[in-house]
Amino acid sequence: METREKDIYKVTLIGSAVNAVLIVLKFVAGIVGRSSAMVADAVHSLSDFITDVIVLVFVRISGKPYDRGHDYGHGKFETFATMVIGLILAVAGIALFVNGARLCIDCIHGRDLPEPTMLALVIAVVSVVSKEWLYRYTVVRGRGLQSNAVVANAWHHRSDAISSLGTLVGVAGAMFLGERWRVLDPLAAVVVSIFIIKSGYDIMRPSIDELLEASLPEKEENEICATVLSVAGIDAMHRLRTRRIGNAVAIDFHAKMDGDMTLAQAHAIVTEAELRLKERFGESAIITIHMEPVEAH
Repeated sequence: METREKDIYKVTLIGSAVNAVLIVLKFVAGIVGRSSAMVADAVHSLSDFITDVIVLVFVRISGKPYDRGHDYGHGKFETFATMVIGLILAVAGIALFVNGARLCIDCIHGRDLPEPTMLALVIAVVSVVSKEWLYRYTVVRGRGLQSNAVVANAWHHRSDAISSLGTLVGVAGAMFLGERWRVLDPLAAVVVSIFIIKSGYDIMRPSIDELLEASLPEKEENEICATVLSVAGIDAMHRLRTRRIGNAVAIDFHAKMDGDMTLAQAHAIVTEAELRLKERFGESAIITIHMEPVEAH
């Protein structure tokens, strides 16, 4: 197993262990502590745990080298995993919204909601602190490893921390502000669920673009042009095509050069262009250069 893959596994396993403990604590606190918001928060943590499993499975697949059936490698398996994480996050947010809204409506219609206990409050505090730490640890490691799936999973940890913070506010309000304010418990879940749904959308959007073969941003394409044209011997370039394949980028373009030079000379020039592009976009960059002579005038 490659070092990068091992590091991704380590980060994800730490997150999985923390999530597993929190899931048990939250379900116990929600049921014993009489907090509907805590039960909903436990469901959200369960979705977080599921995404950890997805990352563990798909990152291993995406780390495989190219083979006969996948000439460009398996990088898009990680892209797919990132999209699934976003989808699960959005679905979890919708579920929290529906459940919280239902309880709020019941309260408006006169139904008495139970008062949460101190157990629910304590576990909410523990959840906020542990998930915020887990987010900071995971996002730093994910960016260092250049793994979109790990960074996406980090934001899932952050959304869980926000969810737990909303739960903390709702539980505390329902406990200390009296019976009239017990609606704060499910109301907090409704407010937080909106942010969770947005986070899921923000994670899915770039993954969908990649799966639909969207080009790299204009800024990066301009960098590609500037890098290529800085190579002595390349007079012009056109037909630039770019896309992202997992953590790698694919760059395809035509380079115009002096038609009187030898094939060996032309090859040396485009090899220099390829090296410079890989210095900027990483060794995993897939670069295809078509050589053609400058048109005579």
